[in-house]
Amino acid sequence: MKVIAMVLAFLLNCTFANKEVAKKNKKSKLYAPQIECDIKAARIMNPEFIAKCPPGCQDAKYRVYGTDIYASFSSVCGAAIHSGIIDKSGGKILVQKVSGQSGYKGSYSNGIRSLSLPRWRESFIVSEGKPKKGVQYPSILDYSSVKSPSVKGGTSLRREYLTTASPLPDTQIVTSIPKPTIMTREFVSTTLKPTALPTTVPTTVTTKVMMVATSKHQHAMHKVRDIGSSHVHPAYSSVEAVASRQIQAVQGRIQNQAFRSTSSYASNRNIPRMNAGIQRQEPIASFRKPASSTVNLATETDLWKPGSSLFDTGFSSKEDLVPKPLEPVSQGNPNCKVDLSFLIDGSWSIGKRRFQIQKQFLKNVAQALDIGVAGPLMGIIQYGDEPSTEFNLKTYSNSKDLKNAIEKILQKGGLSNVGRALSFVNKNFFDDSNGNRGGAPNVAIVMVDGWPTDKVEEASRLARESGINIFFVTIEGPDENEKQNVIEPNFVDKAVCRTNGYYSINVPSWFSLHKIVQPLVKRVCDSDRLMCSKTCINSADIGFVIDGSSSVGTGNFRTILQFVANISKEFEISDTDTRIGAVQYTYEQRLEFSFDKYSTKQDVLNAIKRINYWSGGTSTGAAINYAFEQLFSKSKPNKRKIMILITDGRSYDDVRGPATAAHHNGIIAYSIGIAWAAQDELEAIATDPDREHSFFVDEFDSLYRFVPRIIQNICTEFNSQPRN
Repeated sequence: MKVIAMVLAFLLNCTFANKEVAKKNKKSKLYAPQIECDIKAARIMNPEFIAKCPPGCQDAKYRVYGTDIYASFSSVCGAAIHSGIIDKSGGKILVQKVSGQSGYKGSYSNGIRSLSLPRWRESFIVSEGKPKKGVQYPSILDYSSVKSPSVKGGTSLRREYLTTASPLPDTQIVTSIPKPTIMTREFVSTTLKPTALPTTVPTTVTTKVMMVATSKHQHAMHKVRDIGSSHVHPAYSSVEAVASRQIQAVQGRIQNQAFRSTSSYASNRNIPRMNAGIQRQEPIASFRKPASSTVNLATETDLWKPGSSLFDTGFSSKEDLVPKPLEPVSQGNPNCKVDLSFLIDGSWSIGKRRFQIQKQFLKNVAQALDIGVAGPLMGIIQYGDEPSTEFNLKTYSNSKDLKNAIEKILQKGGLSNVGRALSFVNKNFFDDSNGNRGGAPNVAIVMVDGWPTDKVEEASRLARESGINIFFVTIEGPDENEKQNVIEPNFVDKAVCRTNGYYSINVPSWFSLHKIVQPLVKRVCDSDRLMCSKTCINSADIGFVIDGSSSVGTGNFRTILQFVANISKEFEISDTDTRIGAVQYTYEQRLEFSFDKYSTKQDVLNAIKRINYWSGGTSTGAAINYAFEQLFSKSKPNKRKIMILITDGRSYDDVRGPATAAHHNGIIAYSIGIAWAAQDELEAIATDPDREHSFFVDEFDSLYRFVPRIIQNICTEFNSQPRN
């Protein structure tokens, strides 16, 4: 009885231990992928995810825009610290993407100063990193860029799996020429079983053939096995020779018959052919000159490689033996690199005939644009009651395929809800996942038959402020009697960013639509005129005028350069976006680099670091004249010219005359004074109103405080520009 009691106790303990282990397994923690401090929410494509932030993300270089709800180009971990979800030691956070906001208010919280922003297309909120019930969170985050950051330990966050068809482990492939002795072959079915070689030679030599036709390509190849040994007993040598000659004769007849049947092969597609132990149905129009000997037939198995199809080798037509030159595929017009969305009218009012005319117009535009990865890319959205994407930017990369796809578009019907379509484009179409390239301007061309059945002004404004350049093509507008039915009078002027006729084309008749193909393409491809795709951070030529006088000193000069770099970081820098230039002055002036010198943000930041301290006097007025002549005179006409002058003392010459001349030439001037700078000179240099463009600090180390205010003022001023 004691033994039984002990056994029962042991079993109960084991059961209890197993339950505890099971409970622990059930409560196993969710793996949260780690992200770096500089990762912005816009780079992560997952709409909701849990991630782990490292320590140290409170640094001011990790920019945050907004309060509670943050713009998507904010640092995710910086926003988490700002909102109080984690502290500077890091931790797990839950991130949810939400729609763009009409404005983001900056604030100071938990040691982080967030910046203000007028508008942005996407936002996110941060909460405690606890999973919601019933929600599965990704263990690997999906990044929009090609090269993703890696998790500690070297594991990539983005994994790509290469799938290669290959033989199963027990598959054997004949890759060597058989010896002259007779070999017993079996043609086996797709059920692969290991077969042991016989240990003794049979009394009768048999050639056993099971012909099995393969009806489908399989990832695992049929097994080909050679049964027998080169060490055959001498008594059987004569019998083997006879059998060998008989097999060769049969193979020769089959091969000759196949070779002679070239002209009539199409009607005899299923002639079986022995091919190194594999029997299959030949594909249509797949004929190859037969091997001249059984040795060649045996070595044909060398053509089978892991990952190849059973139909990749074998017969081929005579025409295939002569290589045909491939038609060159255009990479697109490099002088017209835009991401283009056509919003086509699919409402019932347009009718079937005019819908066909509209499709022909789209095909003509696609041909004229020269679609390609190095040039313009084009997607199409059809709208009626609701908008829907016919295909996005990355679906087709040449004009020929795009035109074929346009021809297959079917009319949706419904009303003409243009405003709803523009909202759809703003929120969904120009995403990285849909092929948006970032460096190319976003353009939306809206086709309207008559007039919209909803309001477009607000939707257009939000789309423009998200960086989308809107063109309207209106056909057969309302006559005098129909204007009373228009919901929003003058809807075109309210929708486009300039009312000078450049962004809108009115066509009196559908049958005249073909005449505007070239004018429209020319406007779309003129990137210097695409001001509507510009925002406050990608539309300026910014010239820094830096005091390098003796009173500054080497250490303080490096602090000024850091201030210049911190401002530059906030802008999108490229040939077509914001450009940066710099001038250093003392008694004399020196152009450190011009606007067209560097076209990437990193190159600009590196150039700022390389500026050497000059030392000398302080001739600020001469420096302003020099900056205008050597820097801003070469600014592009469509760029906002912004001068940011930094000085630590009173000028030896007059600043009012040069500053007034700069203002009259369209330069927006900001003045930043340190220590002994003269307040009256700072106000004279700055564009009115002074309080928005002139700043003063007592110490060089306090310069960083003005970065958010300067960026905010630049953006506020941009969004208040007149629209005509």
